[in-house]
Amino acid sequence: MKLWQKSNTSQDDRSLVTERFTVGNDRHWDMRLAQYDVKGSLAHAEMLAHVGIITLDEFEQIKAGLTEILSEISRGSFEIEEHVEDVHSQVEKILTERIGEAGKKLHTGRSRNDQVLVDLKLYLKDELQQIAALVKELFDRWQELSEQYKEDLLPGYTHFQLAMPSSFGLWFGAYAESLVDDMEALVAAYKVVDKNPLGSGAGYGSAFPLDRTMTTALLGFAEMNYNAVYAQMTRGKSEKAVLSGISSVAATISRFSYDVCLYMSQQWGYISFPDSLTTGSSIMPHKKNPDIFELIRARCSRILASPNEMTLLCNNLPSGYHRDMQLTKDITFPAIDSIKDCLSMLLYVLRDVQVRRDILDDKIFDHLFSVEEINKQVVNKIPFRDAYRSVGDSINNGTFHPSRDLTHTHEGSISRLCTSEIRDMMDRTYAPISHQRG
Repeated sequence: MKLWQKSNTSQDDRSLVTERFTVGNDRHWDMRLAQYDVKGSLAHAEMLAHVGIITLDEFEQIKAGLTEILSEISRGSFEIEEHVEDVHSQVEKILTERIGEAGKKLHTGRSRNDQVLVDLKLYLKDELQQIAALVKELFDRWQELSEQYKEDLLPGYTHFQLAMPSSFGLWFGAYAESLVDDMEALVAAYKVVDKNPLGSGAGYGSAFPLDRTMTTALLGFAEMNYNAVYAQMTRGKSEKAVLSGISSVAATISRFSYDVCLYMSQQWGYISFPDSLTTGSSIMPHKKNPDIFELIRARCSRILASPNEMTLLCNNLPSGYHRDMQLTKDITFPAIDSIKDCLSMLLYVLRDVQVRRDILDDKIFDHLFSVEEINKQVVNKIPFRDAYRSVGDSINNGTFHPSRDLTHTHEGSISRLCTSEIRDMMDRTYAPISHQRG
């Protein structure tokens, strides 16, 4: 069944081949949009009754039929039949079979173009809220670990060379603060998506006196897309905004995963996890591989590629709708699944992270304390450049033996976690999405 099919249209082998190719994965992906399609249709029907295009009795019939379909979606008994193109066609088919003539009036004043945009935007809003909640949970966990291990020192590196003393508190806290900026990107994406396209039709509006302000309120959008042509241009743009937002998160957790893989290796051994959270080798019995973190890193790399893939799909198109846009689902939906899986898994394993203490007691880390030795001399009124040369000379001639007294440093940058300030930043940033979610 096709919404565009005329009464005198017949199907032959060629039309079936065409259908298989053009429908593609839509039946699979559209199951995610089913509840939103019904909710959009309920708002549209209520508005049609309000402006007098359908009667109140017809609206009540439509409402009852759509509510029943929504219940079937919730129970998992709704499905898109094999020869039905998409979720929009399936919902209208079921509705018309059950309530008759009133069901045929539901599509008045809209197109599948603005219908799918409504579905996608409602879906993306919900997904962004879920992703933001996971990001906030990960932020809280990293902040807890930052406080828990602020006294435990860790070598800092630049260029993979020993640099200066750091701490596990700073390390965990750095990634927590990174999530604040990532949350900014998610909120920005949410604001792009949170605009109602319903009533834009196929991209050129409708001659009917539609009340778009009403449907904007009914569907919980903050604003509407006012220009009908631009409303259609948000297809692809909305998805790219979401992909850019989750890519920002992916970059943070990918980098953290790289650190974990490095810190778990035998040469470093800074952190570890229980055997049940690692994997082994088929021939090397000593191996404890960080496969979870390697797969998070790899999956995040694919997520990071998705905004560019969306750009390549949409960037060479003129205004108006084009069937190319159907493939935005193939890019967006798997990326959303993947970032949620990665965040959930990271939260799971971080419950059991084990930190090695007293790492810096090893003499191999002596050079980490060179800057501290310079600082001590500067405090004693020696010019910085002279102190720098003096300490450098002692390192070069093998006479550098630091005291490892980090009182000055430890009371300064290493322990300056600014936890409360960073939490306040996250709370302010997260508020727009968390209030919507509530």
